[in-house]
Amino acid sequence: MSSVIARYSKVDLLCLDEFGYLNLDKKGAKLLFQIFTEREECKATAVATNSPFAEWDKTFGDPRLCAAIADRITFRCTLIQTGTESYRYQATQNERQARKG
Repeated sequence: MSSVIARYSKVDLLCLDEFGYLNLDKKGAKLLFQIFTEREECKATAVATNSPFAEWDKTFGDPRLCAAIADRITFRCTLIQTGTESYRYQATQNERQARKG
């Protein structure tokens, strides 16, 4: 487990896409918490998710652990909300319109 934490603590930018899509067991959630703790204020982390913070407790199973994870990744962060419409869907629609026009 410590080798996993060390590996993900070294990279300059850790990108997590579809965050919250899969539920984590307690061991996985604790590991992720430890990775975020190691990276805090030292390395950049980017998280992309469609899940609002209010639903993250389902992902992590433990409300206290969820709050601690959210605290770690939102401390001194830049939060960018892009809306609820999928950019993939919008790109497909734009391509269809371009073919018609």
